[in-house]
Amino acid sequence: MTATLIDGKMVAKQIRMEAKKRTKVLKEFGVTPGLAAVLVGEDPASMVYVNSKAKTCKRLGLYSEVISRSLDISQDELIGIVNDLNNNDRIHGILVQSPLPKHIDELAVTLAIRPDKDVDGFHPYNVGMLLINKPQMISCTPYGIVKLLEHYELDPSGKEVVVVGRSNIVGKPVAALLMQKAKWANATVTVAHSRTADLAAVCRRGDILIAAIGSPEMITGDMIKDGAVVIDVGINRIDDPETEKGYRLVGDVAFDEVAEKASFITPVPGGVGPMTIAMLISNTVTAAERLSGAVK
Repeated sequence: MTATLIDGKMVAKQIRMEAKKRTKVLKEFGVTPGLAAVLVGEDPASMVYVNSKAKTCKRLGLYSEVISRSLDISQDELIGIVNDLNNNDRIHGILVQSPLPKHIDELAVTLAIRPDKDVDGFHPYNVGMLLINKPQMISCTPYGIVKLLEHYELDPSGKEVVVVGRSNIVGKPVAALLMQKAKWANATVTVAHSRTADLAAVCRRGDILIAAIGSPEMITGDMIKDGAVVIDVGINRIDDPETEKGYRLVGDVAFDEVAEKASFITPVPGGVGPMTIAMLISNTVTAAERLSGAVK
């Protein structure tokens, strides 16, 4: 068996085009969706990510603002920036890019963001509303995973889903999404992690396996049920002197051997990654629709 590739680039493009259409409708009511990204320091990966978001916004007709500050910014100053954005009617979505310096309490900053402008879906209000099946803003990567399953008609209802990883960004929210009594959910979900006894045996139970543990190629072919759907969230840089850059990107899944057993699999790169930015844009447009009241 050779798995069918789940093309995140293609699905993300469709979501962006839909967001562009929704933005055009909002503009007819005099509303332009606005996204503000706050970047602290000069972490290269964060800078690339934030700039990519800004370029995508511009291309789709959204307003974008990037606020850059040095690593020595105080927590009060950072929260002050967030409060200004909370009160800025031109801004409908706010994200503060991680990682933040150690002297800043990341939770305090997250709590400062208005829940209805929390397009990352990290605010405890939004996390709680998801848990009680009243989702408002849904975390972008988990939301993107569900959209991939939906596009490829891989219905998780009644299936056993194994999520490897328990982060607040991916593992926990995707488990919460898929266990809900809702369309493209209704799964029986197991959350496994680095301390799980006999991780391989747990993984082999999964009709759908979502790898989000942050360890390169940790999920191997012998850990996969025949015919499973495999969603690889990991993006890991490993040394490879044979490449021009001296490294290559791999996921949390040993792609070549897992693809021989899976029915569907996401590649790295080009699988889940493009969905994250697409869902951030979609969330921003949703926030603009709700806050403006222009679209019912």
